[in-house]
Amino acid sequence: MANERWQVHVLSFEGPDAYSRAGGIASRVAGLATAASTAGCDTHLWFIGDPALPGDERWEGVTLHRWGQWISRYHPGGVYDGEEGKRADYVASLPPYLVERFILPHLGARDHRVAVLAEEWQTVDAVLHLDWLLARAGARERVAMLWNANNTFGFDRVDWPRLARACTLSTVSRYMRQRMWSQGVDAIVIPNGSPADVFERPASATVRRFRKLTGRRPVLSKVARWDPDKRWLLAVDTVAEMKRQGRRPLLVARGGVEAHGGEVRERVRRAGLRGVERALPAAGAEGLLGVVEGTDDVDVLILTTPLDREAAQLLFAASSAVLANSGHEPFGLVGLEAMAAGGVACVGGTGEDYAVPGWNALVLQSTDPREFVSVFARLAAHPDEGRALRRNALATAKRFTWTEVVRRVLVPRLTANVAPVDPAARPMQVALERAAESPRAEPVHERRERAGRSRSLRLVDTGAGAGA
Repeated sequence: MANERWQVHVLSFEGPDAYSRAGGIASRVAGLATAASTAGCDTHLWFIGDPALPGDERWEGVTLHRWGQWISRYHPGGVYDGEEGKRADYVASLPPYLVERFILPHLGARDHRVAVLAEEWQTVDAVLHLDWLLARAGARERVAMLWNANNTFGFDRVDWPRLARACTLSTVSRYMRQRMWSQGVDAIVIPNGSPADVFERPASATVRRFRKLTGRRPVLSKVARWDPDKRWLLAVDTVAEMKRQGRRPLLVARGGVEAHGGEVRERVRRAGLRGVERALPAAGAEGLLGVVEGTDDVDVLILTTPLDREAAQLLFAASSAVLANSGHEPFGLVGLEAMAAGGVACVGGTGEDYAVPGWNALVLQSTDPREFVSVFARLAAHPDEGRALRRNALATAKRFTWTEVVRRVLVPRLTANVAPVDPAARPMQVALERAAESPRAEPVHERRERAGRSRSLRLVDTGAGAGA
């Protein structure tokens, strides 16, 4: 792959803005885009961005394109606020703009190539639109198009046969690949990766301070949405079982805003555990150290503010185990991040392809809290095994950086999904000549910005959907 000849476009609803982050998809597209840029590709990320930020901006070597800002101004609740209206605009307006302004000009040189990497069900119709436009321009064979499923959300809204004809389908794990078989498609696996900064481990002295402040008790940590699939209730039951056996554990929990959080708090109360909720007093490691101080009589500490990278790395590294086990986990990014921090990741038996039981992670396969208690007791009795597990976890995580994923997995797929250039072929040249002769179109999103508030409000009002 000649890097300087490739232009890469990542299509997603989520992106790096705080407005645009709602889960692991934002981490995936940011990591994927920056890794492609580092590899020398001209990389663009098209997403539903913060309406208060510039429409186009350079970030970490990537050109960000914040789409649909004219709609997002009416929906301050984040990327999935007004989801249906945003999706309709994204599908209709982005592909023509992308083809005319970026793809066709780049393909003017016969040895240039383009890759389009789209994420999640919201971009499916945009991919279909793009496939049709490229075929009409005679450019389809020189563009590698992949659509990726991070989860099963929205599967009922996908025209699977048509999508499979339009592009290559991919997903994040073998588990998700099997889940997609029920849709009649066979996807390739392109796993998630980790950004380089997850390996900036906390100083040993900081880890020792954490353990001293928590009374050297067994500390379990869990960072996930308040979702039943994340097995929060099992985490509470595990703490109760460990306490019943006299181990005095502390669960440090960071959830989200979902309603299941109320059920988790009620489970804490019914289990006879003492739970408290605290906000981090500062950012970084010092904020986490401050919030765990004075928890000697606490069983469950619920953090009410987000964890930044530095605080999360300290929590994962200093915890006795990171509970990242779920009933349905397409990939398990938190488990991989815990391993990168040198922590003991405790994952489930679903999409965590990187986990080898007892060698680089603990793998649970039941909803019985005694399973973890038994595995943890063995680890506590054999500290050499625990240290080896942490070392192996770190080595494994280094194989799953975004740089490695792009080099080992993505690049071979891209080069296999474009046809060689036929010097005698003329459709591309004709399409370029027509584009050059036609008047330059005003960007679609700018035209719509000026189209009138009444039309805008009608569209936005019909799109008050919930996020995936």
